[in-house]
Amino acid sequence: MSFFSRLFKSNAAGEENNYLPQGSYLNPYSTLGELDFHLISEGRHERLWDVLGAHIKRDADGSLIGTAFSVWAPNAQAVSLVGDHNFWDRNTHPMVRAGSTGIWEIFVADVGPNTCYKFAICTINGTWVDHADPMARATEHPPRTASVVTESNYNWNDSQWMEKRKSYQPWRSPVSVYEVHAGSWRPGLSYLQMADELVAYVLEQGFTHVEFLPITEHPYSPSWGYQVTSFFAPTSRFGSPDEFRFLVDALHQAGIGVILDWVPAHFPKDEWALAKFDGTALYEHADPRLGEHPDWGTLIFNFGRNEVRNFLVASALYWLEEFHIDGLRVDAVASMLYLDYSRKEGEWLPNKFGGRENLEAVQLLQEATSTAYKHHQGIMMIAEESTAWGGVTKETSSNGLGFGFKWNMGWMHDTLEYLQHEPIHRMFHHNEITFSILYAWSENFMLPLSHDEVVHGKGSLVNKFPGDRWQKLATLRALYGFMWAHPGKKLLFMGQEFAQNNEWNQEVGLQWYLTEFAEHNGVQKALADINMSYKGLPSMWEKDIFADGFQWIVGDDGAGNTLAFVRWSDKGIPVVCVTNFSPVPHEQYSLRLPVSGVWREVVNTDDLKYGGSGITNNSFAVDVDTNLYAKVRIPPLATVWFERV
Repeated sequence: MSFFSRLFKSNAAGEENNYLPQGSYLNPYSTLGELDFHLISEGRHERLWDVLGAHIKRDADGSLIGTAFSVWAPNAQAVSLVGDHNFWDRNTHPMVRAGSTGIWEIFVADVGPNTCYKFAICTINGTWVDHADPMARATEHPPRTASVVTESNYNWNDSQWMEKRKSYQPWRSPVSVYEVHAGSWRPGLSYLQMADELVAYVLEQGFTHVEFLPITEHPYSPSWGYQVTSFFAPTSRFGSPDEFRFLVDALHQAGIGVILDWVPAHFPKDEWALAKFDGTALYEHADPRLGEHPDWGTLIFNFGRNEVRNFLVASALYWLEEFHIDGLRVDAVASMLYLDYSRKEGEWLPNKFGGRENLEAVQLLQEATSTAYKHHQGIMMIAEESTAWGGVTKETSSNGLGFGFKWNMGWMHDTLEYLQHEPIHRMFHHNEITFSILYAWSENFMLPLSHDEVVHGKGSLVNKFPGDRWQKLATLRALYGFMWAHPGKKLLFMGQEFAQNNEWNQEVGLQWYLTEFAEHNGVQKALADINMSYKGLPSMWEKDIFADGFQWIVGDDGAGNTLAFVRWSDKGIPVVCVTNFSPVPHEQYSLRLPVSGVWREVVNTDDLKYGGSGITNNSFAVDVDTNLYAKVRIPPLATVWFERV
């Protein structure tokens, strides 16, 4: 009988094991109990990170005892712990299989924080492969790939924010999101430095939330974080997990929410990570028609497996619980929902009813959203979903996916398509700028101008528009005024707030020097003022998800490239938005205002301080009983908001 055969024989029955190396213990400090095994097998362990992975044990006075390790690898012949502590020798610390669950355990004395480790797994065919811990809560700095033993000693200072969040209703609140790639916002900053510079900047610009492209550890930087290898570890590129907590805490104390991009759709094929973890397709589907993504060269999770769904739901909960995250934006939902996504005929398998819907992925998304909302009131679960799938933001009890918001990709594409036409041709495409209102309340929408629109040869936002330099900048300012008035929450990718010239390049960061030039600084000021006005006007957000919060005034002036509408608050207070997407000013434009009173401009993107032409309106009175129409000045390529005094 081999060494490993003798080691693992009868251990599940609790017989004494005489083959454990000195300093290693089987069960005294196990993180798993009978209930844990049951919940894991059912796929219902909502705090999976508490029982799997590496857990430091200390005695009553805080002195280190050692670390307990556990990993799920049901088809492995043997598993050993390797790392700094044993010179990466798989013969030193073999692990023991715990019952029939497929979980392997070991406790190693005197091993503590900052120890690098992996699990050496002997596959069915006898091959040994070293894998990072799927439940690792810290990692080595890429390109190194080991997991790191860690524990949190962080004391949070955001209790006021967290208490207030319990009663927060985001669909009835101002939500203006600044989308950030942490590595290229200002290259070289750590989490601690971001806690100073990013917080101050977001406050200055008036955004309500920051959304980070995936912070979860990823070895390949050009993936921007979307090829995740550690679903429970913040990337070590910018500091430790507790230093990331410090950043979140600083944002909260400044009154800024934090949203993370979360990627449950796929994972990379790196052999040291999740791929063929125990020598079999454990986390992924074995059949490539279900288990491989043809476009991205990645593997697709086996959403039908209890343990895999548990792993992903626990990952979502981990960020919300352990890092006080206020929302998760779920990436690539469309790729999860359709079995034939980006596949040709014969390259996919239908579901049990013969359809193209991925029923197991639907179940995973419903579990993730419902469980997240159950435990964390006031958060946002946001879907990046680009198809006509019905009920994305419908409650799971009504067979919806249960998200709080869905990115309105249709609005984004139609609006940018319209604005890329020469103004003289826009009259023939007026439906592109008005069509979104026809479905604006079919879901709870967020309007995105995201990173996807300024990469891969698409150029920056400002350079998508026709005309000379002044017209491009004016169009961008007008777009922001229109977007912030349109029903739906707002999201803007970093750099576009000051009209970055180049498309985004994560290798070089943003063109911050441009803000020293008046034309770019003007756009930056305009957006800051729009944000501040938006937050102060309940009409612009209280009734976002209700059709009676919106009323057309002018929807058919295609020849003038102009549209006007009213936004209403709960108390019936109106704000009128007028946008002129032509380069010609409209003097004495007839505008039918909804109520009598004195009206004034609250936003005008053509203001001289923004680099505009300075066509503005003085306050004016109107009596709708005697004169239905006011005569106003509408600047060229500009948006104006009017409020009643």
